[in-house]
Amino acid sequence: MLHLRMITPADRTDAVLELIGKTVGTTHLAVFTGAARDPAGDIVLCDVAREAGDELLNGLRDLGLDKDGSIAVDHIDLSLSERADHAEKEAPGEGADAVVWEQLTEATHEESTLSITYLLFLTLATMIAACGVVLDNAILIVGAMAVGPEFGPLAGICTGLVRRAPRLTWRCLVALLAGFAVAIAATTVFSLVMDAWGQFDEGMLDNPRPNTSFIWQPDPFSFIVALLAGAAGVLSLTSAKSGALVGVAISVTTVPAAANAAVALSYGDVGQMWGSAEQLLLNLLGIILAGVLTLVGWKLLWRTQRGRMTRPPGTPRGR
Repeated sequence: MLHLRMITPADRTDAVLELIGKTVGTTHLAVFTGAARDPAGDIVLCDVAREAGDELLNGLRDLGLDKDGSIAVDHIDLSLSERADHAEKEAPGEGADAVVWEQLTEATHEESTLSITYLLFLTLATMIAACGVVLDNAILIVGAMAVGPEFGPLAGICTGLVRRAPRLTWRCLVALLAGFAVAIAATTVFSLVMDAWGQFDEGMLDNPRPNTSFIWQPDPFSFIVALLAGAAGVLSLTSAKSGALVGVAISVTTVPAAANAAVALSYGDVGQMWGSAEQLLLNLLGIILAGVLTLVGWKLLWRTQRGRMTRPPGTPRGR
């Protein structure tokens, strides 16, 4: 269930209540007339089943509440109410399958901000992967994959393309490319420093590396795994099952490929550098393609449910 808290201009409160009343899956409606001060208006509270949340939010935006009032959405972790149980049964589909597009857009917007923290995480992940590449240590590679924050911008690009939001798409693309450029440059310097310190040497890069040589040798499986990981990652975001993102993070070699490219660049190994760059691009493209197709599929699926989101006139809400 989702909990909505709205500030509505007084002249639109009736329209908001009518919209809530005819939307399936709504319950626990409360109205506080004249309680809001900034902006001035009424406060309306209600709960709605997650699968009907996107439809209700779209209707509220059509009424201009996002411009002249306020719409706040919270997840309800526990609701002991027979009315809530009935509302969930009334809404079509399953809550775990529902996509709340506004929430997805907001989440990807926050995760794809080109901030100092984002750059530090990506750079540190790439440096950890560089150590794993040189030492042929799979544990360090997996650790670097888990630390890397690059899936946020990738999910943002997918969301922006499907929602036809060019500003979001461009913003995420800049964050992705700039982040990897900074991480590779910093890791190249890191590799040179480690070489001067005697911790890295070119022979370690050229020696047989059975555990990590796949990083700079892309093959069809690289693209297939990226497709599967991209679909799984987007599903984890849309269904709020964020724990699955860890599995996605350690299944694609984006950060390790960037790290191998940086180390190879520091030693002038053009073959490994281009092989790593190709691996990186294949994974990024595969994730974006799969993410877009997954979101388009969800959009088409839930479009078929729109007619069931409206309660027939005269039908009471709840029991």
